[in-house]
Amino acid sequence: MEALKQIFFDDSLFFMRQALVLGLLASIPFGTIGSLVVARRITYLAAAIAHAVLGGIGFALFARHQWDWTWMHPLTGALAAGIFAALLVGWVSLKYKAQEDTLIGAIWSLGMATGLLFIFKTPQYVDPMSYLFGDILMISSFDIGLVAALAAGVIGLVCFTYRPLVALCFDEEFAGLRGVRTTPLYLLTLCLTAITIVLLVSMVGIVLVIALLTLPAAIASLFSKKLWQMMIGGSALCMFFTFLGTWLSYSWDLPTGPLIIMLAGLTYLISVIAKK
Repeated sequence: MEALKQIFFDDSLFFMRQALVLGLLASIPFGTIGSLVVARRITYLAAAIAHAVLGGIGFALFARHQWDWTWMHPLTGALAAGIFAALLVGWVSLKYKAQEDTLIGAIWSLGMATGLLFIFKTPQYVDPMSYLFGDILMISSFDIGLVAALAAGVIGLVCFTYRPLVALCFDEEFAGLRGVRTTPLYLLTLCLTAITIVLLVSMVGIVLVIALLTLPAAIASLFSKKLWQMMIGGSALCMFFTFLGTWLSYSWDLPTGPLIIMLAGLTYLISVIAKK
């Protein structure tokens, strides 16, 4: 408990409090959108979007240092690249079913390669590991404000389109027959996924963010009968893993992002065994 008191009251640990606030804010859209990803079974598409985000981060860092674009924040570049990748992945999945896996794999690897090349050419040294696996020292007050705004927007859109989203997740053909415009709604789901992924890239990293997007929702799905129950349960679990992982990472002197994911992964395996 002493470590927990230090995180909340020690001025030298302000960066830990920032990481905790960011994680708790992002947990609500993570549980909500993660439930849609799990129910719709588009985890592979979400992973491709997550990895393509590195291209936008790399370009933003290059532009800031090479061209003095001080307004170009890495999260801004990640958001633009994520939405572009979401639309591209959605278009490929709709138009090229036979070659979907190969084309999406190409988008995945191309985004990663582009980002690494931009980071390599950035005049000031940038450690790509901090973006791949997360680093709480990267988090700033601007990040928290942007995450809060994005989280509010994601939740608002999901609440506004909840019933059509339920129909899309569980019976797309029936939704189309009832007049729901499934293609725009599907692309909107992917864009919301991209925005949600950007929310926690700075904390858990690009490689691990997809696990935090899907594992809490997958655990909640084992004990939920309705999508809204799954969303609430996934959000609560995401908050729990973020809080516990941040606390233990300080107590045990371990990286925050990987520890959060390890807790979520172990809980999921235990839940599957207990459910059976």
